[in-house]
Amino acid sequence: MFTIIGLMLTGMLLGYLLRKRDLKKIHQIITLLIWLLLFILGIEVGSNEQIIKGLHTIGLEAVILTLGGTLGSVIAAWALWRALYEKERRQGMKGSLIIVGFFVLGTICGVCHLLPFDIAETNISYYALCALMFSVGLSVGNDPQTLKNFRSLNPRLVFLPIMTILGTLAGSAAVSLILTHRSITDCLAVGSGFGYYSLSSIFITEYKGAELGTIALLANISREILTLLAAPLLVRWFGNLAPISAGGATTMDTTLPIITRTAGQQFVVVSIFHGFVVDFSVPFLVTLFCSI
Repeated sequence: MFTIIGLMLTGMLLGYLLRKRDLKKIHQIITLLIWLLLFILGIEVGSNEQIIKGLHTIGLEAVILTLGGTLGSVIAAWALWRALYEKERRQGMKGSLIIVGFFVLGTICGVCHLLPFDIAETNISYYALCALMFSVGLSVGNDPQTLKNFRSLNPRLVFLPIMTILGTLAGSAAVSLILTHRSITDCLAVGSGFGYYSLSSIFITEYKGAELGTIALLANISREILTLLAAPLLVRWFGNLAPISAGGATTMDTTLPIITRTAGQQFVVVSIFHGFVVDFSVPFLVTLFCSI
């Protein structure tokens, strides 16, 4: 995590030093790297037998929990957005279908084992993410409007992580009314992963068993994927804070580039701060709801 953030900060510094040069191609590089990461993510999802097998049994529960928690957080972020800004800026849907296409193509390659090697056993995705974060930092630092945009941000945006947490928990609690065989604490525990699928699924498996742990894994992976694929729509319908809130704990790394492109570069600092606070809350909230 710190390596990735360090690379981004280095890119921002270098971009600032090169601010008199027009780095137009850096945006094309960012787009290509986003496509590559979505393709790799699709392969990892498609080649993960635990996820594929879970789709036939408990996948529906995971999807419902994902939609409930994400929708709750997005509505909370929308309320904060409307409270802080009079006008919502609209973003286009250009490129979103291409992003979906690369993810679907990667999933097909993973399910059908079309690649001659197991990409999950390599560090390709990590290096691609590092390159992407450095490129995003370079782009942000090179933009002469960056400092002006940062200064114009409303300081009350520090409440966004709280809105995300409360909205997610409210949505997860509402889902317990649909999944009547699941207790409200089970749903809250899964929702408290906020997209941090590796840590939350381990905790929940330890406390509640493998079945709920698998649901947590699927639900939180789905939240990350949903943010990556639907970010333009979220901005269009719910305002610029929506993809940040939907991303949960992932907004300081994996979903940061797509948030930067759809919500605007002025929200980079907000996104990183949001991801740090929500990420920090995961082990405490998951443990709390698993213990009740």
